[in-house]
Amino acid sequence: MTYSNKIVVVCGASAGIGRATAVEFARSGATVALLARGAKGLAGAKAEVEAVGGTAWVKTLDVADAQQVDEAAAQIEAELGPIDVWVNNAMVTVLSPVSQTTAEEYRRVTEVTYLGTVHGTCAALRYMRQRNRGVIIQVGSALAYRAIPLQSAYCAAKFACRGFTDSLRVELEHEGSAIHVTSVHLAAFNTPQFDWARTRLDRKPQPMPPIFQPEVAARAIVWAAGKRRREVCVGFPAVKAIWGNKFFPSVADKVLEKDGYEGQKDDVPLPGDRPDNLFEPVDADLGSHGRFDSEARNHSRQLWLTMHRGAVAVGMLLPLALMLLRKKR
Repeated sequence: MTYSNKIVVVCGASAGIGRATAVEFARSGATVALLARGAKGLAGAKAEVEAVGGTAWVKTLDVADAQQVDEAAAQIEAELGPIDVWVNNAMVTVLSPVSQTTAEEYRRVTEVTYLGTVHGTCAALRYMRQRNRGVIIQVGSALAYRAIPLQSAYCAAKFACRGFTDSLRVELEHEGSAIHVTSVHLAAFNTPQFDWARTRLDRKPQPMPPIFQPEVAARAIVWAAGKRRREVCVGFPAVKAIWGNKFFPSVADKVLEKDGYEGQKDDVPLPGDRPDNLFEPVDADLGSHGRFDSEARNHSRQLWLTMHRGAVAVGMLLPLALMLLRKKR
């Protein structure tokens, strides 16, 4: 799908999946508004967007501050034009047992990861309702359905995002609104999150394998913005976690009790001077990728099947239809 002459807003665009998504939208012809806290990361994202022929508009802000988000939305509408797609992707996390996580850390993760999504959604709706059109993409996670140990703050925030989005979706349908909301739930991805998230682990944190490259998620988000799907999963592990928890939650508990600790730790000891981005941005441009390029996958068969399910269904049913026709003859 082409996004020529479309205005797309990406929150959390300075690194990781947000940055890869901004570049993917730009490659599809969109003008992209890049929102995040880190100025150096935003400068790098802007350069990448322009390198693929796109136009970038940059604003440093904290999505935890509703006023800042509202002001950015107003500026985008005034300077770029009507917002067509708004992507809520900004997040922070703390990898820590519940017993060692402070009230301030829980509050901060909630303010950014959950309330940041609420603030972005409400800002987008303020303008989309005037035109009765637009798409809001909530970048979610398998952890919005299946919580894991050592990430209680993040999991709780993603659960909250899902609840908020479900309520909003029904309200829009009740109103007969043409505005569409889609949640894109992700598996594990190779992003800088694991190099700058606050942690109390004894070794460097890592995503639980298998790991995918951020461009896989970016392609899914851009594709989902042009469809009217309720939810889109990216990576079979996300599908497995969501459905496994639905039918066998106790089994999932046992698996995570065994694998959920070591699976989130690298073999590298945690350096003592490691900065984190919980309350302030890390003063660096870390790009879209984390340190797991050697093992991260560039493709997801599950996502391909999701994106081509119509053709797959036809391909499966056509031989059956031909067989039935032959029998009738």
